[in-house]
Amino acid sequence: MGVRGSSATGPSARVLSLDTLVRVRRARPGSGQPRRLLVPEGMTVPLGCDAVSVPARLGPLLLPRLPRVGCVYADGAHWWWIVPSDSDVALEWPAPAHYATGAVVVDAPAEPGLIHRPEGTVPYTPPIPLYLAVCRVTGTTPVWSRPISA
Repeated sequence: MGVRGSSATGPSARVLSLDTLVRVRRARPGSGQPRRLLVPEGMTVPLGCDAVSVPARLGPLLLPRLPRVGCVYADGAHWWWIVPSDSDVALEWPAPAHYATGAVVVDAPAEPGLIHRPEGTVPYTPPIPLYLAVCRVTGTTPVWSRPISA
């Protein structure tokens, strides 16, 4: 089964197969190609490396709420914060935040670029202050403050 463009008419119209459409989508930049956020040269990740993304409009609101800011990347649509591995354990990161295990970014509209590098050799933003700041700017109650239902 093929797909015809709306302007295609007659027997000479080009028919694209589903396989062709999938290949075209995969070839586009930012179309699902996984990219790992790489920490700058000279930095170490002794606790592993994950990332938390937020929409770009929220990034500037988070900065002043954090006691320490690690490596932060931006791709035009999102800001990505480097956190230690397993920073999602026992935390439900509120929407629209997204947790990326291994700091692997999928569907970025462009290659994420480093917009903040901390002093020193450790790239991490502390996850609990980041989590609380994300909760605050999204109006979400932190998971440990929610009432328990029986």
